Amino acid sequence: MISQNNIISSILKAPLKKGRRFVAIVGPPASGKSTLAKELQRQIPGSCVVPMDGFHLSNEELRVLGLSERKGSAETFDVDGLELLLGKILSGGNIMFPTFDRSIDSVIPNGGMVNSEDHTILVEGNYLILNKVPWNRLSVYWDFSIMLKIPFEILEKRLMERWRANGFDVNQAALKAKNNDLPNAMFIENNSMEADYNLYF
Repeated sequence: MISQNNIISSILKAPLKKGRRFVAIVGPPASGKSTLAKELQRQIPGSCVVPMDGFHLSNEELRVLGLSERKGSAETFDVDGLELLLGKILSGGNIMFPTFDRSIDSVIPNGGMVNSEDHTILVEGNYLILNKVPWNRLSVYWDFSIMLKIPFEILEKRLMERWRANGFDVNQAALKAKNNDLPNAMFIENNSMEADYNLYF
């Protein structure tokens, strides 16, 4: 349950553009973005969650690019595809979007849909307010942004639990957190634009 009711009131004060408003929910890996987005969706009628993770490049593409070990970093997402989707959503109507299934480590095409009556689009992901090309092109869409702030020691614990739950042993989980996830978290901390609302844990 979200106790910060002012988050919701602030979201609802953001103006609608063509009948829709876009909310960027941003933070490092394992910071609780998906949990927050789902809770906001539960409390805001006419809202829909769109995950940035649906725009992961495929494992085959990552192998070709030599980025398999960096999956989840900023350069391993289809930013152009996400930008195109946001434009379609802004135009209105029922719009399908891809999702990501962590259990099979794969994108699910058309895994979700924004309904024509949805007015609040909750987009959650790591790099949505990065102040770097090409991510900064997305800034024109955000009517409100939320950054989750969480101590790195808590992040590391959550990341270890996440990788262990996905079948990795302690050493493998530690390497994934140390070599990829935590550097990504630092990159987000150092290169994101200022959010409209910082949520501290």
